[in-house]
Amino acid sequence: MLLKLTTLPGDGIGPEVVDQAVRVVEEVARAFGHQLSITRKPIGGAALVASKNPLPDDTLQACLSSSAVLLGAVGGPSFDSFPAHLRPESGLLRLRRELGVFANLRPAVCLPALEDCSPLRPEVARGTNILIVRELLGGIYFGQPRQTEGPAGNRSAVDTMRYSEPEIERIAHVGFELARSRRRKVTSVDKANVLDCSRLWRDVVTRVAQQYPDIKLSHMYVDSAAMALVAHPAEFDVLLTENMFGDILSDQAGGIMGSLGMLASASIGGSVGLYEPVHGSAPDIAGRGVANPLGAILSVAMLLRHSFKLEREAACIESAVSEVLAAGNRTRDLVTPGQPALSTSQMGEKVAEAVAQRARVDRGKVAI
Repeated sequence: MLLKLTTLPGDGIGPEVVDQAVRVVEEVARAFGHQLSITRKPIGGAALVASKNPLPDDTLQACLSSSAVLLGAVGGPSFDSFPAHLRPESGLLRLRRELGVFANLRPAVCLPALEDCSPLRPEVARGTNILIVRELLGGIYFGQPRQTEGPAGNRSAVDTMRYSEPEIERIAHVGFELARSRRRKVTSVDKANVLDCSRLWRDVVTRVAQQYPDIKLSHMYVDSAAMALVAHPAEFDVLLTENMFGDILSDQAGGIMGSLGMLASASIGGSVGLYEPVHGSAPDIAGRGVANPLGAILSVAMLLRHSFKLEREAACIESAVSEVLAAGNRTRDLVTPGQPALSTSQMGEKVAEAVAQRARVDRGKVAI
């Protein structure tokens, strides 16, 4: 198969982790006999510096003409004074809209090797395997009007949360369908005791659930869900929610796992899938070679699964990551006192080697 990818390294630690993710997908292509075509383009702050546009036209066209897009991260404090339409994040929001990726999938899995990394007691974190299904193109991040007005010292600002029934229906179907391949439980998170958008959300999700009698649906307010995530995270299966709540809760889930550096994501539902680690640009550690590339590497696994339907290759990467961690390999964010830390490139190398080894075993099983 031809794997035609566009990579958008972006800002901060983005280029460092994307380089290691590319290293792993190159190993996968070699090991499983795929052709690989990669186009590298700027986005975010890097694109602003080069072209005064956080999403240049040639970057967008490269993404639209590829089979999948791998993004590193965008943003940084040096761009905080830019007007809203020129902020690095505006390029990312526009990219999501242009690609039509309305469903963001964020797994949060507590691997046995990393139970000691969680701030929760091991017996609380153990067995946690959550899939956060976040609506990505609606809500307060895209609603209009949005503006700040008035003189300094007396300004007021407006952001609009807006959802339509079709937007809620389509993300609800994604959540229920994914639950069918998991533990068949969906927890829909809203703030229906306060917000009209959430009351509509709850009504539509409840109606869609009638088409999935095999799935158990429950509803939670977002504040209660945040508390439950740290009290008993292993009880969640699929967590379905709107844009801003999903953004916040997925970062909280990363904290439960012990590091945001472990979290991957897939944004799907449009013409081209967008895949990225959840951790952001982390400018405080950029360029030091200490960033955790596993979120980006696991995003490649999701890319292979969702955009190319290559389940065997995706599982190979995930198993390789688990093996590398089980052998005691850690980046700086995962070490406990006295443990040595691998650099970003060393961790990428370990995973690539494990992928090659697992692929050889896999081919042997197929031959038998």
